[in-house]
Amino acid sequence: MSPVFPMLTVLTMFYYMCLRRRARTATRGDMMNSHRTIVSNSRTSPLNAEVVQYAKEVVDFSSHYGSENSMSYTMWNLAGVPNVFPSSGDFTQTAVFRTYGTWWDQCPSASLPFRRTPSSFQSQDYVELTFEQQVYPTAVHVLETYHPGAVIRILACSANPYSPNPPAEVRWEILWSERPTKVNASQARQFKPCIKQINFPTNLIRLEVNSSLLDYYTELDAVVLHGTKDKPLLSLKTALVDMNDLEDDDYEEKDGCEMDALNKKFSSAALGDGPHNGYFDKLPYELIQLILNHLSLPDLCRLAQTCRLLHQHCCDPLQYIHLNLQPYWARLDDTSLEFLQARCVLVQWLNLSWTGNRGFISVSGFSRFLKVCGSELVRLELSCSHFLNDTCLEVISEMCPNLQDLNLSSCDKLPPQAFGHIAKLCSLKRLVLYRTKVEQTALLSILNFCAELQHLSLGSCVMIEDYDVIASMIGAKCKNLRTLDLWRCKNITENGIAELASGCVLLEELDLGWCPTLQSSTGCFARLARQLPNLQKLFLTANRSVCDTDIEELASNCIRLQQLDILGTRMVSPASLRKLLESCKDLSLLDVSFCSQIDNKAVLELNASFPKVFIKKSFTQ
Repeated sequence: MSPVFPMLTVLTMFYYMCLRRRARTATRGDMMNSHRTIVSNSRTSPLNAEVVQYAKEVVDFSSHYGSENSMSYTMWNLAGVPNVFPSSGDFTQTAVFRTYGTWWDQCPSASLPFRRTPSSFQSQDYVELTFEQQVYPTAVHVLETYHPGAVIRILACSANPYSPNPPAEVRWEILWSERPTKVNASQARQFKPCIKQINFPTNLIRLEVNSSLLDYYTELDAVVLHGTKDKPLLSLKTALVDMNDLEDDDYEEKDGCEMDALNKKFSSAALGDGPHNGYFDKLPYELIQLILNHLSLPDLCRLAQTCRLLHQHCCDPLQYIHLNLQPYWARLDDTSLEFLQARCVLVQWLNLSWTGNRGFISVSGFSRFLKVCGSELVRLELSCSHFLNDTCLEVISEMCPNLQDLNLSSCDKLPPQAFGHIAKLCSLKRLVLYRTKVEQTALLSILNFCAELQHLSLGSCVMIEDYDVIASMIGAKCKNLRTLDLWRCKNITENGIAELASGCVLLEELDLGWCPTLQSSTGCFARLARQLPNLQKLFLTANRSVCDTDIEELASNCIRLQQLDILGTRMVSPASLRKLLESCKDLSLLDVSFCSQIDNKAVLELNASFPKVFIKKSFTQ
């Protein structure tokens, strides 16, 4: 037998052990939950009475369905006492994230997933809430009023947002987590997960959600934090905890804070110097690299501790071409970036979304990292990275000449003047500016110099004064544009739509949801249908003027249409929808919620005739 095969067996066994450890954690979730139930059953004396409080304010979130200038469907509705609960249904007074299901992953604008994203990280959105008093949590209740089941993780932070003095150390602890599960009922419920006990008081709670299994938008009404002012004593019942459960739980915690390992375990100083590496010296370098490509970042950290040879392989820059650091947002800091720096000189895809907040990453730390690792970057994800400022965007524009994909979604603390630097990134093909403070002058400069743009998101950009001017520039400069998000553009008119449709004939996806200044009577929607035959997704959400003529134009001209949202229109009949469904064979999503002429009977009849189409019809109790 060739000596190569025993070494293949060794590496295969290591890989199997890593998979086995993760699998054991997942398959024993019920036992871990049982353990946490016991831990949370603490006894409090009358002198340590439980404090019950609703959220005081919402301090951060990744997305919401609502507008930046109103309260309807916004995350800010989570603050205070319930507005709707225990009623069920679709209510504007609740908090709603922007997406649900897998529909947004099936659109032309969808980005490819990062490799090496740990299977345990399933979060898609988050919201952070503060409470008046710091307590040791004993329970967290989430009041869900419509399509519950999105919350998959609850965390607590040691920092007090209302303290005048910044803490020396900021810690996040997971109180409860679970993989996404399907909840068949759409009715309201009070979600009361069994949380684990932590050793610090908190008044900052974070909910992370995954809406991929939901049939429609989830709606949250309020969050209740129960806790005690003094640290509770554990019940004697904890003596019954199985030590195997503790071991698995400890492994879960290790996985969650692996950035600490990055800071400490990538040093080869403590590794022994053997005279030779046995069969490892005969195994082809490329084959070892190929095997290591299947390991997650935490597993790569662990393997780097075994010997100098594998340490060398684990630190090879080829292992870090795609680097997703978003799952480790709670621990990633300047020190982590410094230790990764030498290994990321060839990185092409980098995800720092959600990272660096509350002082974890400094401007200087981010700048140092990009100056070393930015030259090969093609894709940079920075969603909700609130450490970013004008200097950071200047560094990106200077150090990342090959950048094609930049995501600044919900970076709402970036000053308006910072966006001017983006115009230097002439190779950009995708730019996401959802919920940012980009102003008209900077955006016009970006559109003028970034003529290769194919995907552009300007949803909820409230600082833009005249969207007609922007649409005209897009039509004139961005001839290759395939997807455009103009969600909640406050003042675009038929003039801007005409310029857009005539200049961007390759458009496959267009979101004009909640654009109140567009009127069907001007012929703008019919013009879109005639001039954009490649449309696969069209959202005309909450435009009451959409009529049968518009639907019939879509049926005649946009036969590739897959997703259509006409929520809230009063002038579309079942007959025109039937024509659309007969013509557009690929249509898979049709939202007719609050369409006054489309009642439940009409939906049932259309469902019976076109069973492959998901026809959404929301309701209010």
